[in-house]
Amino acid sequence: MAEDTDVVVIGMGVGGEHVAGRLADAGVDVVGVEAELVGGECPYWACIPSKMMVRAGNLLAEARRVPGVAGRSEVAPDFAPVAARIRDEATSDWDDQAAVDRFTGKGGTFVRGRARLTGPGRVAVDGREFAARRGVVLATGSRPSTPPVTGLDAVPYWTNRDAVAAEEALGSLLVLGGGAVGLELAQAFARFGTRVTLVEAVDRLAPAEEPEIGGLLAGVLGAEGVVVRTGAKATGVRHSGDVFRLTLEGGEEVTAERLLVATGRRPVLSGLGLEHAGLDPDARALEVDGRLRAAPGVWGVGDVTGLALFTHVAMYQGEIAARDLLGEPGPEADYRALPRVTFTDPEIGSVGLTEQDARERGLRVRTGLAELPSSARGWIHKTGNEGLVKLVEDADRGVLVGATSAGPAGGEVLYGLQVAVQAEVPTERLRQMMYSYPAFHRAVEDALADLARG
Repeated sequence: MAEDTDVVVIGMGVGGEHVAGRLADAGVDVVGVEAELVGGECPYWACIPSKMMVRAGNLLAEARRVPGVAGRSEVAPDFAPVAARIRDEATSDWDDQAAVDRFTGKGGTFVRGRARLTGPGRVAVDGREFAARRGVVLATGSRPSTPPVTGLDAVPYWTNRDAVAAEEALGSLLVLGGGAVGLELAQAFARFGTRVTLVEAVDRLAPAEEPEIGGLLAGVLGAEGVVVRTGAKATGVRHSGDVFRLTLEGGEEVTAERLLVATGRRPVLSGLGLEHAGLDPDARALEVDGRLRAAPGVWGVGDVTGLALFTHVAMYQGEIAARDLLGEPGPEADYRALPRVTFTDPEIGSVGLTEQDARERGLRVRTGLAELPSSARGWIHKTGNEGLVKLVEDADRGVLVGATSAGPAGGEVLYGLQVAVQAEVPTERLRQMMYSYPAFHRAVEDALADLARG
C-alpha cells in the first residue's frame, strides 16, 4: 500500500535539499529521497574540495613569487599533502548524516535509495511506494559526460571525483577538456609539481567565455609549464601499466600517468520513469517553465533542467519551485544575469551574454575592454596581475547585457557588473559613479571609457 505524503523530492543535492528543507519548514509533509550523499556533488566532490585544492595551489604559486623562493621545486612535494588535508577539513563540514538529521529534525522523512515515478504523483523507492498529494520534485543532478573517443570506455580514466580524492601530486597528468573543471584542476595539479598537458578540441580554452579569456588563460598556463593543445581532437586512448596514451587527430600521441576527462556533464534522467508523468524519458534535459514546472504535479530543479549546471542555479530554482508548491507569490525564473566563475588564477567571472551571443540575438553591440595590468591596482599588484574587464552593451538601449571580469579577484568584481546587467542600469549612469581607488573593480571604469569611445 502506498504511503501518503504531500511532496516527494527525488534527489537531495543542493537544489533538492533546499526545496525539501523549505517545504518541511513550512509544515509540509515531505519525503526526500537520495541514493548517494545528501548535499550532492558540490560539497563532497566538486565545488568545495576543488576550490580548496585551487586555494592550496594558489598559495604555493604566491610563495614561489617571493624572491629567494621562486623556482624551488622542493616546495611541491611538501605541499601536496597539505592540499589533501585542507580538502578533507573542508568536506568534513558537510556530513551526510548531519544533513539527514537536519532535514528529519524539521519533520521531513528521509529515504535512502533510487526512486522511480510509477504514475501521477506516485514514486517507488526500493520496495516502498509513496503517493504525493501536491506533487513530485525531480532534482537528480548530472553526471560526467564522456566524449566519443575510441577506447575511452575501456581505460580507468579519472573524473573530477577521482582528481579531488588524490592524496599526492602526480608525476604527469593528461586533462581532456578546457572548460572550467579541466582548467581549475589542470592549474592546481601543475602548481603541485605535476607535468600537465591540457587538450581541448575547439580552437581556444574556456570556449563558453569571451575569446580574450581563452588567450589569457593559455598564456598564464603556458608560463606555468602546462602544455596547452587547443584545436586538438582526441580520437583514441590506450592504457598500459602506468601510462595513458591519447591519440590526437592527425596521429600525434600524448602520454601521462593519469587521464582526467573533464568534458562537461549531462542531466540524469534515465531510469526515472518519466513516461509515467507524460514526459519524454529520452530527452537530454527536463524542460521546465518559469515556475520550474515540467508537467502537472511535477517540478524540476538544478542540473536536471539542463539550463545552467551550477550550484547557485540549483538553489535559485529550488527557491522558486518551493514558492510555487507553497502557493507563495514571487517572480518567475530570470536568467538574464546568470553569473558564472571559473576559479583559475586569474579568476574568470562572467555574467549574461558574450559578445558573440549578443550579436547572434540580433543586438546592435558595442564593447569596452580594459587590461587589468594597466589599472592602478593591477600596476600595484605586479606579478600575478593578469586579467581584463570586458563589457557588452546593447547599444540601442544603452545597457549592459553581458560582462566579464578576469583577475586576482575576478569573481568578486563580477558582483557589481551582475547588478548592472540584472537591473539594466544605463551605462551612462555607470560612468558617473565613483569607483574606489585603488581597487581592482576600478578597471570597470576604464572599460566604460573604452565603451564610450566605441
